[in-house]
Amino acid sequence: MKSLIKNATIVNEGKAFKGSIVIEDDCISDILGNNDAPRGQFDDTVDATGCFVLPGIIDDHVHFREPGLTAKADIESESRAAAYGGVTTYFDMPNTVPQTTTPLALEVKRAIAARDSHVNYSFFYGATNTNADSFGKLDIHRVPGIKLFMGSSTGNMLVDRAEALDKIFSTAPVPVMAHCEDTGLINDNMRSAKERYGEDPDVAHHPEIRSGEACYKSTELAVRLARKHNARLHVAHLTTARELSLFEPWTDAMPKITAEAVVAHLFFCDKDYERLGTLIKCNPAVKSEADREALRRALTDGRIAVVGTDHAPHLMADKHGGCAKAASGMPMIQFSLVSMLELVDHGVLTVERVAELMCHRPAKLFDVRKRGFIRKGYKADLAIVRPDSPWTVAESDIQSKCGWSPMTGHTFGWRVEHTFCNGRHILDNGRFDASCRGEEVFFR
Repeated sequence: MKSLIKNATIVNEGKAFKGSIVIEDDCISDILGNNDAPRGQFDDTVDATGCFVLPGIIDDHVHFREPGLTAKADIESESRAAAYGGVTTYFDMPNTVPQTTTPLALEVKRAIAARDSHVNYSFFYGATNTNADSFGKLDIHRVPGIKLFMGSSTGNMLVDRAEALDKIFSTAPVPVMAHCEDTGLINDNMRSAKERYGEDPDVAHHPEIRSGEACYKSTELAVRLARKHNARLHVAHLTTARELSLFEPWTDAMPKITAEAVVAHLFFCDKDYERLGTLIKCNPAVKSEADREALRRALTDGRIAVVGTDHAPHLMADKHGGCAKAASGMPMIQFSLVSMLELVDHGVLTVERVAELMCHRPAKLFDVRKRGFIRKGYKADLAIVRPDSPWTVAESDIQSKCGWSPMTGHTFGWRVEHTFCNGRHILDNGRFDASCRGEEVFFR
C-alpha cells in the first residue's frame, strides 16, 4: 500500500513548510519539499491544499474504562473517538475493574486492545501501598510508566504510606506519573463545605474543596521524593500557578521532573461552572482564570512539558448533583487537538508548539519508539487539519460511548479531516474505517 499526502503545510520539529509526505505500508518513506514532484503510482492520494499535517497526537493520559466500567466507555468506542480527533496513540490509566496493579491485569488489557483498539495503545501500571515488589516483573519496553495516586477519592488506589511512597520512588524502573492532591486537606474542606452549604454543595465550590493548597502540598511532596531518590517524575494535570514554581523549563536534555497540563484546565476556568455545571467537574478541579492564564503561559515558557486530556467518560446520570454526588471527569479526546488549535487562533501559542506539546515531547518523555515525529522510517501516524473551517459540535458528532461532551454547542474553527494510523487512512473526511486496528506502543 502506497499513499501520498500532497500540497500540505507540514508541521514538525519547530518548522512549518509546504510539502508532501509519501507513505509505504505502515511507515513514512519520504518527505518532499514543495518543488519536489512525487514519483510512482499511489493507491491513496490526499490533496491537503490549505491543510496542516501534524504527527498523530500522543495522549499520555486517558481513562477508557475497560475492563469493568464499560457502561461508560470501552476501548473500541474511545479509540474511535481518538481517531476522529487526530489522536493516534494513547496511554490508559490503571483505575479500572480490576485495577491494573498486577502483571496479569496488564496482560488482560493488552489483549482487549489488540482485539478492539482502532489506534495505538499502551497501559500504565498502577502503584498501591503494597505492590512495589512487582515492578521488577514489568517489561520496561511495554510500559510507559507507573501511575501513582497521591490524592484519590475513588478506585481505592490512594498511596498514603510514607514507606510505600519511598519504595515506589526508589524502585520504579520507568517514569512515575503522579496524581497530586492532598486527601487530608480535601476531606477537611469537604466537611467545612457541607457545614456551610449542605450535604451536596453546588459544583461552583469544587475548586474550594479540591483546592489549590491541596494540589500544591501534594505536588511539592512528589517533587521532594523524586529529588530524594533521583527518580523520573511526571506530575499529571497541573492546575495552579503556584505549582508551576516547582518545575524547571524543558530543555533538550529533558528534566527528570516534568509536568502535564490537560485540555480542560487550559480551556475552562471557574467562571464556566455557571454555564456548564458538573459537565466540567473533574479532579483536580478547574480553577481560577488567573490559574488558567498561568498554565497557558507555561505552554510556551517550557514549564508545561506535555498536554494530554485526562479523558474520563461518565454516564450523564452520574453527573447529576454537586460536589459530593456528581462524578468527576469528562470525555475530551475527540476535541483535544481542535481545542488546542483554537488557542493558536487566540494567540496563546503557535501551531508548531502544539506539535511539540502533543506529539514530540510525549514521544521524548516516554521514549516512544518511532512515533511522534514526521521522519523517514517512522510510523505513519498523521493528523491532517483544516483551519478556517467552522463547525459546531452536535450530540450526533460525539463518538465517546457516554454520548455527551462539555463541548456540545461549541463552534471550532479547525476541523480534523484525515487521520492516518500506521499508514492506514482511518478517518477520511468523516468516513471512518472501522476495520483499522492500532498497534501496541514500545518504549526505550
